[in-house]
Amino acid sequence: MSAAIEFRQLHHGSTLLRLPNAWDAGSARLVEAQGASAVATTSAGFAWALGYPDGRLLPVDEVVAAVKRIVRVLSVPLSVDVENGYSDDPATVANVVMQLVDIGVAGINIEDGPDAPSLLASKIEAIRNAVSKAGADIFINARSDVFLANLVDKPKQAGESIARGDLYASAGADGLFLPALKDSSDIEAIVKAVPLPLNVMAIASLPDAAALEQLGVRRLSAGSGISQVVMGRAKELVKDFLLSGQSETLYDGALPYSEMQSLFVDLRAR
Repeated sequence: MSAAIEFRQLHHGSTLLRLPNAWDAGSARLVEAQGASAVATTSAGFAWALGYPDGRLLPVDEVVAAVKRIVRVLSVPLSVDVENGYSDDPATVANVVMQLVDIGVAGINIEDGPDAPSLLASKIEAIRNAVSKAGADIFINARSDVFLANLVDKPKQAGESIARGDLYASAGADGLFLPALKDSSDIEAIVKAVPLPLNVMAIASLPDAAALEQLGVRRLSAGSGISQVVMGRAKELVKDFLLSGQSETLYDGALPYSEMQSLFVDLRAR
């Protein structure tokens, strides 16, 4: 079974797919080791780890090189957030995605953001055609920022998301991702209307996983949350070390060196 097929099946199982988002090879391996059935990247954490601000600014060669490192350490399917595909030209975007397909990536997130929905639909069609022509496969998760960026007035957001979901499904998308969607009535309406597995992102006041599953949500992503908590803790440790020079705090809650080593020692030949 290909990684893409395995990943697609995870969206149609009996339980909600919970995807912790990694930002580099080390965090991806750590996520897998905790029992995750798949790993996804966070576009924000991924960009920060490479030394760039979030927001469609990553050079494609940096993306490809970083993804190669992540794929090397994983045995479970990997989904990569490619933001807008790093281009407004659908053919160029399809070429970028094919580089990831060739590496072994199982899925992607690709977003509309401030762009016209028709542009993302054209990109999805180009990706699907390129992948099909190559005899390959990839799970395309269409991310729409209707809720996250308030692209339309609040009373219209569910309807706009449904319209975009239908458009992206027709273009060849496999899933619909609506970050910042949290209202149960909106979730229920979208699940009923859109013929794609619905993906939401962990945010404050979102219903818990059990409730989301009952509402019909098929995928819950951590987004940049884990990476931000990790960096927040790192900031505290650095400040304390610079101010006090105390060593003890560096070992409070630390993952043992031997456990970290065990995550990677058998991967040297890959």
